Amino acid sequence: MTSTNDIRRSFLDYFGGAGHQLVPSAPLVPHNDPTLMFVNAGMVPFKNVFTGLETRPYKIAASSQKCVRAGGKHNDLDNVGYTARHHTFFEMLGNFSFGDYFKEQAIHHAWTLVTKQWGLDPERLTVTVYHTDDEAYALWRKIAGLPESRIIRIPTSDNFWAMGDTGPCGPCSEIFWDHGDHIFGGPPGSADQDGDRFVEIWNLVFMQYEQVDAATRLDLPRPSIDTGMGLERIAAVLQGVHDNYDTDTFRALIAASGELTRTATDGANTASHRVIADHLRAAGFLVADGVLPANEGRGYVLRRIMRRAMRHAHLLGAAEPLMHRLVPALVAEMGVAYPELVRAQPLIQETLKLEETRFRQTLDKGLRLLDEATASLAPGATLAGAVAFKLYDTYGFPYDLTEDALRAQGMSVDRAGFDAAMAEQRRAARAAWKGSGEKASDELWFDLAEEIGGTEFTGYAATESDAVVVALVRDGGRVETAQTGDEVVLLTNQTPFYAESGGQVGDVGTVSGGNGFAADIGDTQKLVGRLHAMHATVTGGEVRVGDAVRLVVDGEHRNAVRANHSATHLLHAALRNHLGPHVAQKGSMVAADRLRFDFSHQSALSPLEIAEVEAEVNRHIRENNSVGTRLMTPDAAIEAGAMALFGEKYGEEVRVLSMGRRGEASYSVELCGGTHVSALGDIALFKIVSQSAVSAGVRRIEALTGEAARLWLVEREERLKEAAAALKTQPEEVPGRIVSLIEERRRLERELAEARKALALGGGGAAAAAPVAVEQVGGHGFVGQVLDGLEPKALRGLVDEAKKTLGSGVAVLVAVHEGRASVAVGVTEDLLGTRNAVELVRAAVAALGGQGGGGRPDMAQGGGPDAAAAPAAIAAVRAALEGVAQAA
Repeated sequence: MTSTNDIRRSFLDYFGGAGHQLVPSAPLVPHNDPTLMFVNAGMVPFKNVFTGLETRPYKIAASSQKCVRAGGKHNDLDNVGYTARHHTFFEMLGNFSFGDYFKEQAIHHAWTLVTKQWGLDPERLTVTVYHTDDEAYALWRKIAGLPESRIIRIPTSDNFWAMGDTGPCGPCSEIFWDHGDHIFGGPPGSADQDGDRFVEIWNLVFMQYEQVDAATRLDLPRPSIDTGMGLERIAAVLQGVHDNYDTDTFRALIAASGELTRTATDGANTASHRVIADHLRAAGFLVADGVLPANEGRGYVLRRIMRRAMRHAHLLGAAEPLMHRLVPALVAEMGVAYPELVRAQPLIQETLKLEETRFRQTLDKGLRLLDEATASLAPGATLAGAVAFKLYDTYGFPYDLTEDALRAQGMSVDRAGFDAAMAEQRRAARAAWKGSGEKASDELWFDLAEEIGGTEFTGYAATESDAVVVALVRDGGRVETAQTGDEVVLLTNQTPFYAESGGQVGDVGTVSGGNGFAADIGDTQKLVGRLHAMHATVTGGEVRVGDAVRLVVDGEHRNAVRANHSATHLLHAALRNHLGPHVAQKGSMVAADRLRFDFSHQSALSPLEIAEVEAEVNRHIRENNSVGTRLMTPDAAIEAGAMALFGEKYGEEVRVLSMGRRGEASYSVELCGGTHVSALGDIALFKIVSQSAVSAGVRRIEALTGEAARLWLVEREERLKEAAAALKTQPEEVPGRIVSLIEERRRLERELAEARKALALGGGGAAAAAPVAVEQVGGHGFVGQVLDGLEPKALRGLVDEAKKTLGSGVAVLVAVHEGRASVAVGVTEDLLGTRNAVELVRAAVAALGGQGGGGRPDMAQGGGPDAAAAPAAIAAVRAALEGVAQAA
């Protein structure tokens, strides 16, 4: 028997030997066609090559492309498990010519491969051509020698391929295998063509025209070839079976399902095991390519696939989650051809286990409700739409899951009733929203969210993507177009632009499209919890609702933001390690140029604590461990030790970020929906630049990472060099030199103070020749002097010295310093009964233009703003003394 892996390999070996470039499968999420939910055909990755938008360094290629058909208009989900050839996931073998060879060579390769390389019996092969394609008809006669009876002209679109209403198109030629007359069915084009006897195994598309409009079709200057052969179908033929599910890959997966559930794999269980095997492949590859279960977009399709398989596991009696235990069998069968399965195996298993664990919690209740609702219904009856909606709304049963559950009983679902119940729920949600106090201006965004659904965020895995414009908003209202100079809010069906949330700023970047359209995205905000609103300034051309555009996130900005965001997680863990478990995040701001982190703590961090925290964060950065991402329920994540972020609202599932290692455990584990580095070394450097108090018991740290941190250190180094130059020393000697200068300054200040005291008291130097005169005022000794440049704090000591010199009397000294005047009055002890320093100083303060003044009866001080009135202050004290004497 030829295995499926052998068939894939031999196909690629054949075309590789014929000079074709062997191109690895593209991811299931298309990067070049925003209208597609998933890659659904082998040519999708080459679409832009066929249209001329992209050139590659080769003209002929071959691939085995992963494909999914489970959402949108290409949806085979409902039929999986009940037919021989429907799958959600399949592989498409194809060879392609981009303006190189055409019909003759394509037909030659096809016939050579299937009859000579693979040894299929030519007598059991039939081909079709488009009814006007005489060239293809003649080539099949010439190359294959087929009789006219087995070259069938088909006049319908089945044999004419088109990329869309306009663009490349051309006739097809399909190859059919006859499984034998023991199976019902007729050849293509016959009345019985829908039977299973004749099965299409290969479609050759001859891309030779361009559809300009409905009435105009032109010849392409470089006709091309696009072929597609389902690997599962050709494997069934080469392995001598009629049913794709009887091929080796599916038999291995079905056998694993039967062994784990301890059930037979045939009879009444056949459909369930087939659904499980098929959906395991789809789920595994989607998760490996970055899709995770969600309530919107691709994530919702994945969730539907998973839950459909999980319901069938339940039907088989699986008491515990099953799907994740089948992943090793999937990897064993397909991991060699697709190493991404091996790399993602832990994530695939964990995601399946989480989803099935959660779904099982409601599955029993939902199925009981379904059984109760159908107990009184006869075969062929219709289930009320309201019941189907309750299953969806309360138990998470997608509509198609209810349909699938009823199929075995020959029942259907009232779709109109389901839609009516859904509309009523939306009406109630709108009424509740209006009564919640939300701004009336947000009603526009609520309407848009209801109409177009939420924006699918693709930015965890990529910073670029194609998208379709679904709405434009300008000046608070919806518009159909935007032109150069317009400032608009741009909404697309999907976007790699992260919307501001959880303290992380929104992404910036560019958007471009046809007709010369270009715009700058200056901010991205999340509106009504579902819409990623990109604030755009149109710099060229025009954009319309419905246009395809290219979205490109500013990579430098994104990298800086995610480095800062990941650093906050490490900082949080380090603070808890060094300050204690009471530390909890109280807010954050993560921008491209800096990060800010608020946390609970009563006191300022010491320099040692800051140094230790900073060193610990940088140690983990240097260790460069990968950052792990898991999808969990909030309760399960917190129970497993994850830290929930302050102020963050969590849905049914959360992303859990693990960073660094502490022995066998992760150093930091937090719930976070932001973007992060893939490895901690991408942060490069972490530097705390300030700490401050925010409020009682809340501290704030501001820090830098990467290039910003390096530039901050460079700036400090330059300042140090400047200081060293000014001090005429080396940078490493600056601290010692500063200490010496400080000590020298203190010595000089002491000497200056002593000199000023001596001068004030009339001692030494020039002052000795003109000592301060001692007067007799009011019958007592009196000294009054104005001292320019003396600091106020020196007055008290000088007044004490003056009192000693007087022996008995009053001393008044006024210091003039930096435009203000300070006055001190001293009264010797023998005069305290008749003279009061406080009363005297208030007279002096009033003369200086001030108020008050105070102290003790023997010593009082005050001051005023009028320094020029210093002599008047002394005169005021003298007058006060004389007045007291006269009164006596």
